[in-house]
Amino acid sequence: MQVKTVSLKAEKEQKQYGSSNVMRNIVLLGIVVGVVLPILPLFIWSFSYHWWFPSLWPTKYAMRAWQYVSSPASGVVDAFKNSLIIAIAVTVLSIFIGVPAGRALGLYDFKGKTFLQFVILAPTIVPGLAVTMGIHILFIKIGLADTLGGVIFVHLLPTLPYMTIVMTGVFANYNAEYEEQAHSLGANNIKTFILVTLPSIAPGIITGGLFVFLISWSQYILTVLIGGGRVVTLPLLLFSFAQAGDNSVTAALSIIFLLPAILILLVSSKYLSGESGGMGGFGNI
Repeated sequence: MQVKTVSLKAEKEQKQYGSSNVMRNIVLLGIVVGVVLPILPLFIWSFSYHWWFPSLWPTKYAMRAWQYVSSPASGVVDAFKNSLIIAIAVTVLSIFIGVPAGRALGLYDFKGKTFLQFVILAPTIVPGLAVTMGIHILFIKIGLADTLGGVIFVHLLPTLPYMTIVMTGVFANYNAEYEEQAHSLGANNIKTFILVTLPSIAPGIITGGLFVFLISWSQYILTVLIGGGRVVTLPLLLFSFAQAGDNSVTAALSIIFLLPAILILLVSSKYLSGESGGMGGFGNI
């Protein structure tokens, strides 16, 4: 009788495991389809030479678009470098600022905390164009307008709140007693951070960094206003060719623009669930 009960229990668990696998595969398939399907028309457009309505497929194919975007005359390589430098710099600065800010907001209660949270979230509430116009005047006076550094600093405006919010959620579920135990065993502040704190908050840093990178990578308005047309990034080129009506080149640029985001998403996907021993999910903020 006991053997039969154990067998039935094992069979039930196996069925539940199988159904969970099916659901997971369906969700993964939905994600893949949602990511790949929008790119397929771009891929076809990038190799098309003539594609007129109502033809289902291009009537003529050519490598013209890819030959152009890979040539020095297109400026795509320089724009890609600028976008990459800006996005990486903004991500690093956001981490250095957002981690201590998130720790203060997530672990401690102090006077003015609610007001400080509102100030941090304000850039996501106030129209960015209005704020940027005032910042542009300031940057002109201090010499940061029309420079790569100015664009990097202004990109912190929409990205830093997201990094701070993510790290606040991480530290709200973080157990600081681990650090106290490390100190009691003789570890200094640096060793405690490297061996205890950093492994626990690393998934949150990666997740927040992912959001920051993607937001900075896709910025257009802020780059145009502060960069003044001298700092050319991929979004600027993409909008220019889209307005010019060259669908093939626009499609090729769109694929180049999307590739880093897709690669980063695939590499960092395992951290997006918010599950880790030190984090315990994003829970309460």
